[in-house]
Amino acid sequence: MSDIVIVYHSGYGHTKKIAEAVAAGSGGSLIAVDADGNVPDGTWEQLQAARTIVFGSPTYMGTVSWQFKKFADASSKVWFTQGWKDKICAGFTNSATMNGDKLSTLHYFITLAMQHSMLWVGTGMMPSNSKAATRNDINYVGSFSGLMTATPSDATPDEVVKGDIDTARKFGERIADITARFIGTK
Repeated sequence: MSDIVIVYHSGYGHTKKIAEAVAAGSGGSLIAVDADGNVPDGTWEQLQAARTIVFGSPTYMGTVSWQFKKFADASSKVWFTQGWKDKICAGFTNSATMNGDKLSTLHYFITLAMQHSMLWVGTGMMPSNSKAATRNDINYVGSFSGLMTATPSDATPDEVVKGDIDTARKFGERIADITARFIGTK
């Protein structure tokens, strides 16, 4: 079992690419929420054993996908016992536009984490916001609360911007570093 588990929904494959990059950076394991909003057998046990849980969803109509919401609603059984209390938590989202109201999705994740009494980790990255910055720079979308990426609506998953993949990998590295700092401490 991994100390870091990334639970995510991806409607068209773009968010999956970001999840894979976060996993590559963090060494975490992936759990996909399927098209019907279900998770594989053993998911709840895997999440319970994890030290860190990372949430991921595309931003649809200003918030998480209904499939991710179904997973989140099912987590109320864990909430009731505060089973994720003091676990580390982070989140990421992708949409077709640079803004796309992605912050609403991150706020949803933060609220979910706070209801579970978890400890939230932001990106810890400065934005690439100078005139010389390009779309392939780290944190070009410029989020602090969690990872935001943007993939044009007519792009395939293989066309996710390199800068966003690199940012996701670095975000995963940060999550792994924070997780390592908390392991064995009390």
